[in-house]
Amino acid sequence: MPTTFKKVAAILNPTAPHMVGDGFRVHNFFPSGYKIKMDPFYLLDYNAKLEFSPSNTPRGVGVHPHRGFETVTIAYHGAVAHHDSAGNSGVIYPGDVQWMTAASGILHKEYHEENYSKKGGPFQMVQLWVNLPAKHKMTAPKYQSVTHREMASFELPNHEGKIEVIAGNYNGVKGSASTFTEIELYNLRLKAGAKAHLETPAHFNTALLVIEGSIAVNGNEKATTNQLVHFAHEGNAITIEASEDAVVLYLSGDPINEPIAQYGPFLMNKPEELQQAIEDYNTGKFGYLEE
Repeated sequence: MPTTFKKVAAILNPTAPHMVGDGFRVHNFFPSGYKIKMDPFYLLDYNAKLEFSPSNTPRGVGVHPHRGFETVTIAYHGAVAHHDSAGNSGVIYPGDVQWMTAASGILHKEYHEENYSKKGGPFQMVQLWVNLPAKHKMTAPKYQSVTHREMASFELPNHEGKIEVIAGNYNGVKGSASTFTEIELYNLRLKAGAKAHLETPAHFNTALLVIEGSIAVNGNEKATTNQLVHFAHEGNAITIEASEDAVVLYLSGDPINEPIAQYGPFLMNKPEELQQAIEDYNTGKFGYLEE
């Protein structure tokens, strides 16, 4: 297959922020912020870098349910503690990833980690909702922790930076997160002037989120901190050149192409499945988690 540049469809500015609980001030890029197709990624909430003041009471989001998808939280600054009704818990620090498969149903809560909360400081996170195919929506919940220290990475030549592979495969370097569909999820950490080359099938839904710095995409499209680059279904290659030191989140995935029925924290295929999710939650089938 000949290599052609993947066409940039749009370069999107962050939408007006809103609070999720009292610990996450997020810009939603999709589905409500912009009506772009990113299946199997259903939602991207971005907590742009923000300074939180010290607090003796950790800020965050209390106990809430999920069913039918996965939440993927990527930390850049700050620290978040997580607990769920399947007995999983942990803390993610800068560079870490928390990958929670809600699937058949789980209760979940997340707060600023206690020591970070008491000191305050910069906070920056991304949360993705990754849809599950119908055949996997009711599988057992699970939790994957991908620490920065253990994350697989590809070193660019001449000490120009590295590509951290959270999920998928880059130049033979395989990410440790297991996925239900084909997904490529990387952090590109690039020095000023560094270039990176990415390839993905034309039909994959693909985007870049500039976490820090500024970049040139495919030679002439410019994007800077907090902007999302959304690609069309044309071409199969992307080049990124860092205009200054940059951190870029790359996400690309094979669309599931199934009907979606969504209500609050439930992401199913049919309205009647949403009703069943609500009933199961109200009757305690998602387990128990203390506030």
